[in-house]
Formats: sequence, structure tokens, C-alpha cells
Amino acid sequence: MEKNLSREEAWDLLTEYTVTPALRKHALAVEAAMSHFARLEGENEEMWGIAGLLHDLDYEKFPEEHCCKAEEIMRERGIDDLYIRAMNSHGYGICTDVKPESKMEKVLYTIDELTGLINALCLMRPSKSVLDLEVASVKKKFKDKSFAAGVNRNVILNGCEMLGLELNEVIKETIEGMKEKAQEIGLKGNL
Repeated sequence: MEKNLSREEAWDLLTEYTVTPALRKHALAVEAAMSHFARLEGENEEMWGIAGLLHDLDYEKFPEEHCCKAEEIMRERGIDDLYIRAMNSHGYGICTDVKPESKMEKVLYTIDELTGLINALCLMRPSKSVLDLEVASVKKKFKDKSFAAGVNRNVILNGCEMLGLELNEVIKETIEGMKEKAQEIGLKGNL
């Protein structure tokens, strides 16, 4: 018996397993970007947002079992396969062999790492904000492998290829999505 998840239930589940503010903000940033991309695609914004919110469900408590433990938790709670597949596919080639197939899965796979890069860049800027961030600034730091070295740039590039989109366009739309929730994700800065 699979159940549809409300945004509130998804948040409660996330916060049960994720207490670190930075990880919660990352989940909210991915949720914001996913909702934005859903709107662009004419898809269900809440559904895509929930997929983004839950993608790292197990990361804080079970980093060595990332994705595997989240699948177990989600199955125990009867959460829809749609979310389980999306969560698994974001780890494609890293910790799972679940290849992103749907548009939602491909977007999640692509923007997860990118939101991390954008977040790191915002925090080092004088404004500390995503609201005045330009694509060119992100592109410059994307090319600088020593900046936010933990960000897997190949995943982002592979995702762009899967989506058939240019990197600049994906960066632009990810920034736009993050702007919509700038306050919640801690990137309103001093603007």
C-alpha cells in the first residue's frame, strides 16, 4: 500500500533523520530548484519538490549506506516508488546503479551537486546572497576544480547531457529556483 506524501509529511520524515542545519538547507535548496524545474516543464511542483527534499534522507545518519538505507526507510513507510526511484537515481554511478530515466530523475541527478556549488559560492560572496548571483560567476567557479572540491562536476555535466540542456541554462534555472526560497535556505544574505 503506497501512499502519496504531503510536503509536510516529507519534511517531518527528513527532519527525523537530518538534524544538521546545513544539510536541511541543502534539502530545501534542492527542493526549491526541483519545484522551479517542474514549473518550467509543466509538471507537478510539489511532487518534484518532495523528491528533492528527500534525496539525502539517510545521508547524515548513514553516510556509508547512502541511498540503500533511505530506500529501506521509505519502503518501511510505504512511500511511493516514484520517490524511491528518484532518490536512488540521484546516486547513479556513485552509490547506486539506478540510472535516471524520467525528466524528474534527470533534473534531480543534475542539480543536486550544482546547488552545493552555488551555496558554497554564495557564502563566500560579499552579499552572501543568491539573489544577485550571475551565471558567469558560477561558471567561473565551476571551472576552478579547487573551489568546492567535493562537488562532482562530472555528474553535473553528465546530467546536462541527459537533459539535453546547456550547462549555462541549468545553472541559470537552478539559481532562479534557489532565489525563490533564498530566506529559507539561508542565502538571502544582506541584500
